[in-house]
Amino acid sequence: MPISVSPGRRRDPTPHPPPLPPSLAPRLSLRGGDRDGGNAALELVVLAPAILFLLGLMIAAGRTSIAQGAVDAAARDAARQASISLTPGAARAAALSSARAALSEDGLDCNPVVTVDTSQFTTVGVGLPAQVTATVSCRVPLADLVVPGIPGSRLLSYTFTSPLDPFRER
Repeated sequence: MPISVSPGRRRDPTPHPPPLPPSLAPRLSLRGGDRDGGNAALELVVLAPAILFLLGLMIAAGRTSIAQGAVDAAARDAARQASISLTPGAARAAALSSARAALSEDGLDCNPVVTVDTSQFTTVGVGLPAQVTATVSCRVPLADLVVPGIPGSRLLSYTFTSPLDPFRER
């Protein structure tokens, strides 16, 4: 005897759980209940200062890193400009103006202290290798971040040495 199956409906082979009793249905509503209603606001109040502190630390680290890169570049420029000068006085002047220009180009607003060691301009003879060293120091402000534990400013410094041409007149 053939089994007839109606073409529109199939029987679902997986069993379904029984419906909830009416006493439990109101407690398991889709909203999740009223007992967790104020926790999100409390979590925000507790976590907001920590998140703001970490954000301030990241900004301070980024600002310091960018400023250190600008000071490094200024010291390299100062040493190179000093190395192509003909006299120690001209080397100091060229190094200072070059460092100030490099720092202002990078947007770093500080009054740099530039020291140039030009002792080998006069002590090393022509034909011998010599060098000039420039050190650039700059104080970067951090007080506007208002992060506890971070100082109001940080002194950044970098030293670079550039060779002098051994066959030029000194």
